[in-house]
Amino acid sequence: MEYNYLGFNIDIGRTKPENIVHRDAACPFCDVASLTNIIDVQDDMILLENKYQVLQDAYQLLIIEGSQCDADIPDYSLEHMCALMRFSLKHWLKVINSKKYKTVLFFKNHGPLSGGTMRHPHMQIVGLKNLSAKNMWDKRQFEGTQIARENNVIMNLSTKPRVGFTEINVIMQGLNDIDIMAKYLQMGVDYIMHHFNANCKSYNLFFYLVDGTIYAKIMPRFATSPLFIGYNIELVPNNLAQTAEHIKELYFTEKND
Repeated sequence: MEYNYLGFNIDIGRTKPENIVHRDAACPFCDVASLTNIIDVQDDMILLENKYQVLQDAYQLLIIEGSQCDADIPDYSLEHMCALMRFSLKHWLKVINSKKYKTVLFFKNHGPLSGGTMRHPHMQIVGLKNLSAKNMWDKRQFEGTQIARENNVIMNLSTKPRVGFTEINVIMQGLNDIDIMAKYLQMGVDYIMHHFNANCKSYNLFFYLVDGTIYAKIMPRFATSPLFIGYNIELVPNNLAQTAEHIKELYFTEKND
């Protein structure tokens, strides 16, 4: 088995601001006038180079999702969510198509257990010069109990999770149904943060592009199971069918249309 090791610059990392735990700390993303190396702006969404390039042999970009510091995906209008996904996917694919990097990551951290440092809602695009995507994911992790399907977009619950427990997948073939994907992602994040577990305050959102299909995974974050950390044992919950039905009742029944 091959492993992906990536250098991390500790000296730069120590200078990064943090306001997820220390909520009184100033938010640099709110101070738009002081932002540097801005690449693109659409309404209040901003693409810029990450000021803190902590990853070695990599190029790090940030997408500031909007001007509201305390908002997040469940709070957005559907119109803004769709615009955000079109804006973000466009720039992710642009970096991929530049052919400058072996692999281009696209992900979001939210909350104290997500691995992020900034509360202001944002996503990240990271071009990796030397690491292959070969061992970064497995298609089996996107097999699952179907919740919904519309056009070329599927929403399911992973029956072979990446880490363990409940993981929501959204899969889109081609690029013609971004608005549907955006809608499903918003529903999935809302479920994880407001209906899944009262103790869930964090999640990650990961994207993968393989053979023209975009795979997205919404992963609630808790303290990670020692069985996974120590032995790569992925725990599968025994209530996937009930969870799928709960999501359908909340978001796909006529009374919620």
